Amino acid sequence: MDIIIGSHVSFNREKQLLGCVQETLSYGANAFMIYTGAPQNTLRSNIDDSLTESAYKLMKENSISLNNVVVHAPYIINLANMKNFDFNVSFLSEELNRCQKLGIKKIIIHPGNHLGLGEEEGIKNVALTLNKVLETDKTDVYLCLETMSGKGSEVGKTFSELKSIINQVNKSERLLICLDSCHLNDAGYDMNDFDLILNDIDKIIGISKIGCFHINDSKNERGESKDRHANFGLGTIGFDNLIKMIYHPKLREVPKILETPYVVDLEDNNHSFPPYKYEIEMIKNKKFNQNLLEDIRNQ
Repeated sequence: MDIIIGSHVSFNREKQLLGCVQETLSYGANAFMIYTGAPQNTLRSNIDDSLTESAYKLMKENSISLNNVVVHAPYIINLANMKNFDFNVSFLSEELNRCQKLGIKKIIIHPGNHLGLGEEEGIKNVALTLNKVLETDKTDVYLCLETMSGKGSEVGKTFSELKSIINQVNKSERLLICLDSCHLNDAGYDMNDFDLILNDIDKIIGISKIGCFHINDSKNERGESKDRHANFGLGTIGFDNLIKMIYHPKLREVPKILETPYVVDLEDNNHSFPPYKYEIEMIKNKKFNQNLLEDIRNQ
């Protein structure tokens, strides 16, 4: 079975989407996720159409579909609290326009933190913000609400919470969900029984609403609500469970994106290595590499 697998890659000012495709190919991947600028601030460079066209050409030559490319919204957007409502609306609208200009049709967004307002109020705020954004939006980009770990005052840690958001959004056809295996584990879902999880999703939201899947192992035991990603097969979810998720026939058309940690150089703690080439090789071979971290450090 062919799989759609990739990772987060860097979108920089000099090469933009072209650099993203080049990095993706270096990992042996056929999908990727980007931030269109730094996730911690509002600085954004203008989209260079010539670089985008060069990226499209390289993607076509290597059979990478734009359907398997996603953007992640920056962390500074918090939909669940109305304190920065105008900023959240304007900046998310801008991100949708940047996606449209790049030709990317899905943006992943965290529902946010209610910051003491309570889950019900937080969910209502997410929906109010999304309604305001979609009221005037002219793009055809889908917003994928990510499943969260439940850390702090996060909303969206259960499928029911995500469904409640979806139900309150007027243009709910524009909403999808993004699964995250680490977040699901940390929120309390049993990753040893992924079929049961998919059945729950289908009953509550609909399996057709899954637009992306972040594939991460977890450093935490089930239900600890900590959100600490581990490298593929080196956490509490484990290699075999993650492989079953990636190769699940019901998710064949869903892009799977690695957000696993960079591996720190033991001789220089300020230097670290991307793990994705080695993790993707393991995934394609369906065979766990016991020397994964050593191989990454020796690259």
